[in-house]
Amino acid sequence: EVQLVESGGGSVQAGGSLRLSCAASEYTYSSNCMAWFRQAPGKEREGVAAIDYDGRITYADSVLGRFTIFKDSGKNALVLQMNSLKPGDTAMYYCAAAYKFRLSVLQHYEYNYWGQGTQVTVSS
Repeated sequence: EVQLVESGGGSVQAGGSLRLSCAASEYTYSSNCMAWFRQAPGKEREGVAAIDYDGRITYADSVLGRFTIFKDSGKNALVLQMNSLKPGDTAMYYCAAAYKFRLSVLQHYEYNYWGQGTQVTVSS
């Protein structure tokens, strides 16, 4: 069963924090790589952070030092802790899972399954 369900989005002022969670089925949680992407209106979907099966983590330069990705094995969840949020972080955030090996982890075309998204809005 394929399941990726995001939650935790909302509206926050600049400098604030949000924690996004992606509830995954056993099948998707065991994928080779899971990641968070975001897409703002009129812009391409961009990779934010990814974690592979061995725990290797990759962040986009724009979020490095502010966002933290991790997997909660007790809940089969992928989590994105977002701190020091900026208006430029405003977007729909998506959870994704990939089964390919040797992939470009922050490229959306590498991923097989997607959640429905959760909106994050940061006001100045």
